[in-house]
Amino acid sequence: MRLIFILAVLILLNSCSQLGQDVADCDCEEQILKATKEESLKCEAYPEKALEAEIKPYSLLVKTSWTEIDALLAEDHLNLSWPAWLRSCDALKNKESWQDVCLKANQLISPSDDEIKSFFYSHFDLYQAKKDDESLEGLVTGYYQPILKGSRKKSKQYATPLYSPPNDLITVDLSEVYPDLKYMRLRGKVEGNKLVPYSTREELAHKQDQILGNELLWVKDPVEAFFLEIQGSGVIELDSGERIQVGYANQNGHPYRSMGRALINEGELSRHRVSMQSIKTWAKKNPKKLQKFLNANPSVVFFRELEKGLPGPLGAMGVPVTAERSVAVDRKFIPLGAPVFLSTTWPNSSKPLNQLMMAQDTGGAIGGGVRIDFYWGQGDRAGKLAGSMKQEGKVWVLLPKGFKFP
Repeated sequence: MRLIFILAVLILLNSCSQLGQDVADCDCEEQILKATKEESLKCEAYPEKALEAEIKPYSLLVKTSWTEIDALLAEDHLNLSWPAWLRSCDALKNKESWQDVCLKANQLISPSDDEIKSFFYSHFDLYQAKKDDESLEGLVTGYYQPILKGSRKKSKQYATPLYSPPNDLITVDLSEVYPDLKYMRLRGKVEGNKLVPYSTREELAHKQDQILGNELLWVKDPVEAFFLEIQGSGVIELDSGERIQVGYANQNGHPYRSMGRALINEGELSRHRVSMQSIKTWAKKNPKKLQKFLNANPSVVFFRELEKGLPGPLGAMGVPVTAERSVAVDRKFIPLGAPVFLSTTWPNSSKPLNQLMMAQDTGGAIGGGVRIDFYWGQGDRAGKLAGSMKQEGKVWVLLPKGFKFP
């Protein structure tokens, strides 16, 4: 009964989102063309995590034999995954199930592919991930870290702000009240003695004094800033050449809605022409209409400046993710930090892509037992690969022998 009550509150406030949502929120703008109706609807809002409350964590992992992926592992350059695995250990080394394997991993110095394979075979069991309908294939998309020109001060050239979290934004971890709602947060603001939904994108655009003083950086293009929110992290390059990494800090609690879908519904773009680039082109031709369609997405992501020298954006584990070796997963079904073997294809290709990856991130649109978001890295090449990646894939999860399931 109490779970039903909390679900009602979540629906009423329309403010349910995923805990640890540090990078990709949703790839709908780039993916809307190729999505099935069901997938499109999933991209229209955060996954219905609470509806999966009856599924126990990691319960869709099925123990299997290493022979299933032995030949594929032999083709992978496992040494490229090892630094990412050691970063997982930075976050896992004090957890009981992971202590021993992380200690042994850190004792290996520049191991060869064969040594890495032997390490995992000796100390891990293999599990295949499945969906709640028992199927073994799921959706694989991609994300990346964009680079934007920007400034620390507002100017005619740099007039679009990236905001840090406002002081009046309240975040409630629902699992502290109801353990059944693990990984769920409620966001809002206090008015009188009530917690009410926080302002939408449209409301903040009309009353910017609500977040005045929370400008973190300024960028050139509002559409680029919009897509930066979707990716959840990026690099701001100043005129001096200095580069500043920004990462997800919080979110206003409203669900993501697709700007691309709004443009289709209003007849501004045809369904077969919607992509990140076509939206940018449309925006340049229709500056007076732009804010209306930006407002179609009530969700606003707030950023923070990351420390200098990080090799990549921080994932949900708090460690940097690694280009082409880190993935975002649904943490209810795959433990964060775990090595995972992904079998899929390269974007827009039938060329096999079989690699050992690390589950180091989460995302608002990444929900289900077999659902992967592949981190491609930084810049234009990564953006093109991420934007065109939408295919089926299979996933195996490596867990230490004796891993204690919840």
